[in-house]
Formats: sequence, C-alpha cells, structure tokens
Amino acid sequence: MGISMLSEEEQNFIVYWEHNRDKEKKTLKLWLRGLPLGLLFGIPILINLFSGWYKRANMDLNSHIANGEFNPLVLIIALILIVSFVAIFSKRHKWEMNEQHYRELKAREDN
Repeated sequence: MGISMLSEEEQNFIVYWEHNRDKEKKTLKLWLRGLPLGLLFGIPILINLFSGWYKRANMDLNSHIANGEFNPLVLIIALILIVSFVAIFSKRHKWEMNEQHYRELKAREDN
C-alpha cells in the first residue's frame, strides 16, 4: 500500500482553512461575500416586474397602485429575503464544500 503524499497546494489549503474556517463561517461575512450573487437574482425580478412586458400583469399592478392596495414594503421585504437567502445559502454551501475537502485531506494526511 503506497503512502499518499499531499501536494503543496493541498498542504497550503489545509493551513489556510485551519486559520480561516471560523472567520468564513460567520453569517455576516457569508452574506456580504454572497451579496453579488444574491443581487443577480433580485435585480432581474425588479426588472421583470417594472418592464411592463406582460400587459395584463402590468394593468393589474397599476390598478392596485391606483386603489392603494399595493404595498411596496412587502415587495422590498420579499426582495431582501430572496437576495439574503441566495447570498447566505450559496456561500454556506461553498463553506461546507471547503470543510469537506479539508476533512478529506486531513484523513489522507493521517493515513
């Protein structure tokens, strides 16, 4: 049975991850680093809503605005939730993948 040596890149990753894993798991840092991806989901929703490409939906929206039934706060809260969910979920997923890779390398290193 051969000894599996870790490459320099893998050793560098282990050192990096041991020093930064706790910092990168913080929710605020996850949110800030994932915000651009979250905005890639939120901005098209706004563009789609206000572009007027679907005439029936646009007429319905305008009638709700005219009647005072439209609450923009609900739309803003929904967009913030969508953007935040995508931002945090994507970066949490990346953190989990790095953690799994770290554990696999540590197991290989120990054997």
